[in-house]
Amino acid sequence: MRMPLFLVILIAAAALVFGGARLIGNDYVFFAGYTVLQFIVLATAWNILGGYTGYVNFGSAAFFALGAYATVFMHKLYPLPIPLLIAIGGIVSGIVGLGTGYLTLRLRGAFFAIATLALAVVLQTLVVNWDYVGGSRGAYIIRPNEVALIGPYIQYLFLLMLALVVIALTTARGIERSQLGYGFATIRDDELAAEACGVPTLRLKLIATTLSGGLMGMAGAPFPYYIGYLQPSSAFGLEYAVNSIAMPMIGGTTSWAGPLIGAILLGSLQQIATVTISSAVNLLIVGLLLVGFVIIAPNGIVGLVQDRLRARSK
Repeated sequence: MRMPLFLVILIAAAALVFGGARLIGNDYVFFAGYTVLQFIVLATAWNILGGYTGYVNFGSAAFFALGAYATVFMHKLYPLPIPLLIAIGGIVSGIVGLGTGYLTLRLRGAFFAIATLALAVVLQTLVVNWDYVGGSRGAYIIRPNEVALIGPYIQYLFLLMLALVVIALTTARGIERSQLGYGFATIRDDELAAEACGVPTLRLKLIATTLSGGLMGMAGAPFPYYIGYLQPSSAFGLEYAVNSIAMPMIGGTTSWAGPLIGAILLGSLQQIATVTISSAVNLLIVGLLLVGFVIIAPNGIVGLVQDRLRARSK
């Protein structure tokens, strides 16, 4: 299967950023780039359940934090290489996603969204009272300064997150063009009609929650090494829940390219605002853009482009 054009462009752009930042010796580019790549994975993961299947998930921060705290747990128990920690974070979050799906996917619409929000609250309460992973005090993660053959540790994290982006986008694109993706679309369009036609809706929804949760956990696993100090308020931050929803909606929820475009656009604007104004305006930017796109382009950037192309062809 040929690599899609957007993926080729993304890897090429990331390679240019990596090479350029190394030449000028500015590590902040890697910190900002890591954050944007992290949001691409989160937005893509959310879109598997929220966009493809039509079940809005307000608990993205919970799955992200599960991956992060799985890393803290393993770091204290027995330190492992980050690639293994990413796999463990994905497994833990995927299992929780499966369990959550089994308990809540008989709910629909706003009831399911509220249940996922409650999950985040419950998990945060458990973490705050779990002393082994730092509890309310938080936990420090001491990381090496450099990695052999690569250089500063942040560059290593940047490359790991880039690899996760490739995995997430490849997974989303494969789902979109497969029988599984068609099954998700039938649930999104009319679940009752899909059930009447014999589509195994519950099984498909469990697959969606597991994949979505697992990818979010993988995105969160390297976070303690990125930030150096993990506390519940940072791991369960509102920005992860809000951005993971807003980015696919701005880019377009029915295509794998939508979350990619939305995350690059919104994530880049937030990083620029953090440097030039303040990080406090990040959620304001999200809100303004989301309202604007809901009015101007309710199907996102991808939907707007598709509508323009169809109108031009006519």
